[in-house]
Amino acid sequence: MAGAAGVTLDQLTKRFGDVEAVRSITLEIGAGEFFSLLGPSGCGKTTTLRMVAGFERPDAGRVLIGERDVTEAPPHRRPVNTVFQSYALFPHLSVRDNVAFGLRFTDLPKEERRRKVDAALSLVRLEGYGKRKPHQLSGGEQQRVALARALVLEPRVLLLDEPLGALDAKLRKALQLELKTIQREVGITFVYVTHDQEEALTMSDRLAVMAQGRIEQLGTPRQVYEEPETAFVADFLGVSNLMAARADGAGRVRAGGRELAAGRGDLAASGDVRVTIRPERVRVEPTGGAGENRLDALVAQVVFLGSATQVHLRLAGGETVQALVPNGGEPLPYGEGSAVSVHLPADALRVLRAEASELVDG
Repeated sequence: MAGAAGVTLDQLTKRFGDVEAVRSITLEIGAGEFFSLLGPSGCGKTTTLRMVAGFERPDAGRVLIGERDVTEAPPHRRPVNTVFQSYALFPHLSVRDNVAFGLRFTDLPKEERRRKVDAALSLVRLEGYGKRKPHQLSGGEQQRVALARALVLEPRVLLLDEPLGALDAKLRKALQLELKTIQREVGITFVYVTHDQEEALTMSDRLAVMAQGRIEQLGTPRQVYEEPETAFVADFLGVSNLMAARADGAGRVRAGGRELAAGRGDLAASGDVRVTIRPERVRVEPTGGAGENRLDALVAQVVFLGSATQVHLRLAGGETVQALVPNGGEPLPYGEGSAVSVHLPADALRVLRAEASELVDG
């Protein structure tokens, strides 16, 4: 495979009429990185990918692949290839001929083309499938053919626009791991667009969470999940408990009718803020326990999920909080309607800057 190349977006902007779909995005994606653009529908992630591919022309800014400015270059002049959600396989061609299609336009000898096709099919675990037609394949196998067809041309950057979106949940999970393995084997840069947080967390080296044409937060999956910088990111990436609070500027907040100590986030914030804590960090305890950051609550609902149990709790002030309790093989010692104490550990309670609340409500 060809060497990987980094991707640089410099103040990239795209408008459609009065709508600014992408707003001055600046971003550097490292060579050989698996990078994801994550966000809800309409956030600008696919438009950004299409500008990297050359299918959309930016209204402002630049796209660089490696050191080369490709902003004005047509798609076929860029060292990239794209895999779409719609695989667009040729139904009348065999798997082998589908994979080899792009090589028809090269001056490679016939034997070299055959070798490349064999290598691409081996890479996606489809040896022995070469003579089949697309209609004889499962959805996952068709996705692999589309991937092999893109990789056989040895792009320096592979762009993937929700390629697993048409598959069922179980197959998607299996192919997430396979895609990451393939990316490591070929060593090229993958830029992956998805609205599925699990896909982004599972596969990415880094990811950018997008909203309203902008990047809300950039970082590793662990950083973005555990250290959300805005209420939008906390709410979008995974399940999060978000509560309105008043902060004193010294890491103490008033929420749920009680004063709490917060150990993460914007601890210098004062006035109206949001505080957030992930459900897996919330502890449900018997009433009357001593210690800081404990709130009285009633168990409103218990939902068994298999590997864990989701417990919905109603605080004395009317707020609701979710806890996620791992399945340890024993039934919970409380049920719906039980009075309990909710422990929100300070090292898991994060203060979010005040302006983030506008993003949640909008």
